[in-house]
Amino acid sequence: MNSLRTASLLLAAIILLLPVTAPAQEIPFVPREEGAADPGWIRFRDRLLTAVQQRDRKFVMTVVDRNIRNGLERPRGLEEFRRQWEPDADDGPLWRELARALQLPSAYYRHDQMPRSLCAPYVLPQWPIDIDPHSNGAVTVRQTDVRAEPSGSAEIRGRIGHVIVGVADWEVADRDPDVKQKWVRIRYRDRAGYVPEEHIRSPIEQLACFRRTEAGWRLTSFLAAGE
Repeated sequence: MNSLRTASLLLAAIILLLPVTAPAQEIPFVPREEGAADPGWIRFRDRLLTAVQQRDRKFVMTVVDRNIRNGLERPRGLEEFRRQWEPDADDGPLWRELARALQLPSAYYRHDQMPRSLCAPYVLPQWPIDIDPHSNGAVTVRQTDVRAEPSGSAEIRGRIGHVIVGVADWEVADRDPDVKQKWVRIRYRDRAGYVPEEHIRSPIEQLACFRRTEAGWRLTSFLAAGE
């Protein structure tokens, strides 16, 4: 999450000439699973998610396109993909980040450097163009508690779900140094609040994009945070 503190070149180019704002209050942002109408996609996504969770390298690598896009200024292809995502390591970032992406709804997305693709998660493809993507995030669950401090035992200031909120700090340690839970500090009704890191996502976090080919669905683009 530290890389979220840097600007996204891609999104900066998209919003350069447009006014961006920070919401004064939560803005509804309910995901639309645009791949739901395609049973083949749902079967593929579920099979891939299972393979990721089981560290099934053979299956995962068979669905990675040989010309996969790895970033705006990174070379395409499997060699760079392996270098960046470390699929041969059980604790490599591929397993964590691809699982997080696939567990959320997907949406169709395209821009000048990428043809129309089905991408997970939905956050960037469906992000409002007039909302600053660097200082706001999407709560991706139906309901989460907003705590007064970064602790599961702190006062609950309210509950929110499927909204866009302003973000003041993307990575806050738990008040108890022995607890590994990370928190995100948000702006909640003119006060600071904290939600679990896994319940909110930035639009410039990792984005996995797929296209259907004659051989089936293929992972054609997997961008690291901020790319």
